[in-house]
Amino acid sequence: MRATSRNDLLLFLGFTVAVLAMPIWLQPFGAAYPDLLQRFMIFGIFAVGFNILFGLTGYLSFGHAAFFGVGSYAAVWSFKLLSLDAIPAMLFAVLVSGLFALVIGYVSLRRSGIYFSILTLAFAQMSYNLAYSVLTPITNGETGLQLTLNDPRYLDAATGQGFVGQPVPTLLGQSLGGFAGFYFCAGFLILAFFIAQRITNSPFGMMLKGIKSNQTRMNYTGFNTKPYTLAAFVISGMYAGLAGALLAVTDPLAGAERMQWTASGEVVLMTILGGAGTLVGPVIGAWLIKYFENIFSAINDSMLRRFFDFLPDGVDNALVAIAGKFVGEGWFLTLGLVFVLIVVFLPGGIMEGVRRLASLGGRSRHDKSGKPAPHVQPAE
Repeated sequence: MRATSRNDLLLFLGFTVAVLAMPIWLQPFGAAYPDLLQRFMIFGIFAVGFNILFGLTGYLSFGHAAFFGVGSYAAVWSFKLLSLDAIPAMLFAVLVSGLFALVIGYVSLRRSGIYFSILTLAFAQMSYNLAYSVLTPITNGETGLQLTLNDPRYLDAATGQGFVGQPVPTLLGQSLGGFAGFYFCAGFLILAFFIAQRITNSPFGMMLKGIKSNQTRMNYTGFNTKPYTLAAFVISGMYAGLAGALLAVTDPLAGAERMQWTASGEVVLMTILGGAGTLVGPVIGAWLIKYFENIFSAINDSMLRRFFDFLPDGVDNALVAIAGKFVGEGWFLTLGLVFVLIVVFLPGGIMEGVRRLASLGGRSRHDKSGKPAPHVQPAE
């Protein structure tokens, strides 16, 4: 890998500061409570990993929720059999999800385009049904896998560690509840972002971008692209497993619903909304969707009436009636409208809008300098 450039270093430092300061700058938006912040981190990791496959290689997977669910199940089994410490659970989940992704990727990547997408969707649905009704001794079916007082936890027992009350995951004996859990997840998001940044700017990442640009031409020039696409698929699956394990750390329960096709579709929306192929875009998309899901869905008519209380009678009722369709249970409508506007006006996602604003700012500064714009000779 090449050395980190100044711009990459500034991007990483800016991202790190923004993540660690989220409890401060999200306070005015009503989203600074630990549970939501943890989900911001977890689904940010999920989206960053998915972007390595979709954003860099162009392979659209509709089955990444399978690895997310497998990571959760593996982490909970680690808590039940080995130790309540989170680190062994994370390592075990990443390993298991990586092996699972290797098997599914080896089969699915024999096809490309829509056929690849359908294969991944089929594997995800098979995984969901196996977890829901077939492998119930392992997954506990629709009830979900959870921690109990009777779990053996052999490593904890060997070291003489005992627990009173309901068992919960820890880090070196310290509870991971509240903001401690947020900063634990934030550390993994920052690490995941750094690794994704290094992959994107490495020769391996350049190869993945070449596959997205024209895989057929690369094959004709003598490059064997299959190992690269399979490696990208496995790395992406390991990211998803890491996110699933973190969700099990913050909420020690693993259920089959985490493997549904809707969860796979959600990470696709996150990546496209923020900007596929960019580093920060998928994270922003994940944060935006989780914000809508948790904040807009909690707004009700009484809150809207208080908000529009300064308006004349009749006008406030009309606005409450209209706005009520876009919040609460109708938050999907707001998200859908935002997604349509982004796709129509900013096909590159939110990050395309950021780039446009940055270019306008640079152009205005150039105009104020009084220097004429350079004349561009059109191509012949």
